[in-house]
Parts: sequence; C-alpha cells; structure tokens
Amino acid sequence: MIARLRGIVDSHTDNAVVIDVGGVGYLVFCSGKTLAHLPAPGGSVSLHIETHVREDHIHLYGFQHEAERQCFRLLQTVQGVGSRAALALLSGLGTDEVIGAIAAGDSKSLTRAEGIGPRIAGRIVNELAGRVSAFGVTGAAEPPAGGIAEEAISALVNLGWSRSKAHGAVAAAARAGPDLPLEGLITASLKELSP
Repeated sequence: MIARLRGIVDSHTDNAVVIDVGGVGYLVFCSGKTLAHLPAPGGSVSLHIETHVREDHIHLYGFQHEAERQCFRLLQTVQGVGSRAALALLSGLGTDEVIGAIAAGDSKSLTRAEGIGPRIAGRIVNELAGRVSAFGVTGAAEPPAGGIAEEAISALVNLGWSRSKAHGAVAAAARAGPDLPLEGLITASLKELSP
C-alpha cells in the first residue's frame, strides 16, 4: 500500500493532482483544503496517502496533514459515507470544523458540505460522537460538563454562532476558567470567538 508520496506537481484539476515521482505520474484525489495548499506545477509536494483498492480500480487520496487523513478514514466508517462524501465534508468544512461539529452534536453544520443531507449528517454525528477524541483526530474539544456550559452554548447559538463553534469556544473558555459563573463563561467564550 502507498502511505506517502513525495514528488513534483505535474498538474491538478478541481479535485485531484498528478504527482510525478521518478517519472511515474500518480493521480491523487484531494480535498479542496489540501488542493488550495499545493504549489504550482513544477513545485515539490509531499502528501499523506490513503490507498483504496477495489476490483475495478485503485484510487489514491492525498492529504496535507495526517489528521485530515485520519478524519477521512473515520468518516467512512459510517454507513452511507464513502470517499466522495468524506472528501466533500473535508473540502467544505475542514478537519477541525467536522470534528468540532461531531463533538458538539451539530449535524446541521455538516449539511453545509456539498451532497451531505440531514439524514447522513445525523448518522455521522450519532455514530461518531463518542469516537472523535478516542480516534486520535486533532481538533476535537472535550464537551464541557454541567448545565452552565450548555446554557452558555445556547446563548451563543441565540447570538448567531453555529452550535459547533459555540461548543468549541465554551470548551476553551471552560478550560481556561473552570469555575466561571454563567456570565463570565459567556464573556470568555465570546473572546474565544472574536478574531
């Protein structure tokens, strides 16, 4: 199996890149996030590779970071989520946002990815909620405990933030100040959300 490719970018399309490795061109399908970070043709590139071998084809999927590759694998453990849907999620949202949405139980955020409907998004959240941090994928914040944290998340959602972003901000604020009252937790969370 191919686990990593290092070579020269020969060409790329809107969903794949051809990498020249010693005169052999490998077609590697990538997320939009990975493609955006590739150099122009002629530049050097190194990608983490996930190899899929089927009866009728061999496909290579490339990722700039190992965490993105792990998330790609994890998503495909859900029934109805194949490589195309997993790449769509990683292209539309990115690894951190996908993992954050799953950890927060925010299936609505996942539907922003092309081709991901409410039913599949709900299945992803339900099946992976307990596995995102245990699987070793970076970006998953531990859910804050207690009713105050849930109230803070609800307040941020009412202010217009997505549930996954609110969850991540409250988790970060709770780690920094574990004994904050509700108002302090909301204020600290808003600071986490500000650019």
